Amino acid sequence: MASIIVIGGTGYAGSHIVSEASSRGHQVTSISRTLPTEKINDVTYRTGDLTQGIPDLNGADVVVAALSPRGSNVGMLREAYAKLADTAVKADVRFVAVGGFSSLRPSEGAPRFADGDDLPEAFVAEAKEMNSILEDLLASDSAGQWLFVSPAAEFGAYTPGEKLGHYRTSGDVALFDAEGKSAISGADFAAAIVNEIEDPTVQQGQIHFAY
Repeated sequence: MASIIVIGGTGYAGSHIVSEASSRGHQVTSISRTLPTEKINDVTYRTGDLTQGIPDLNGADVVVAALSPRGSNVGMLREAYAKLADTAVKADVRFVAVGGFSSLRPSEGAPRFADGDDLPEAFVAEAKEMNSILEDLLASDSAGQWLFVSPAAEFGAYTPGEKLGHYRTSGDVALFDAEGKSAISGADFAAAIVNEIEDPTVQQGQIHFAY
């Protein structure tokens, strides 16, 4: 079993990852600015703010960063994630960043959605900030293990869905179903991430999960 730290462990993606990893017997530590009102047995809960300081990764096998560039995090995550990735390399800890759909491409070799001109204005800043994190990881010459995970377009508390027990996997090209829909539930997205933690298929790179 792995020792997994989830930063942003009370958010939408983070809480699902904490729950899934814990249910499989992993040693899970959730770090967030505030503690949840309901806690999962056997999960260690700590308070912390990644934009203010990097947590101690001693003894961890994997650190998952599942923060969103919203509120006070706007404009702060690129530097914070870079520092966390560097710390993870030095500690020999695998770094997993939960990114966004906009860092994917519509087809092989095409520009990423975040680099296009047709993103809704309300999401441009968020998409570009998360994409900058991927760009930094791709440009790094580090020998450490890192993974940038992109969910489907329809993913979040506004469309929680249910655990279906299946999903498809891609690299950096967006997946759509026969009706042109790209979606995944929080539960299946978390299961996909924990599966990748348990049995890695990508040592350094981007991965995408959708139905």
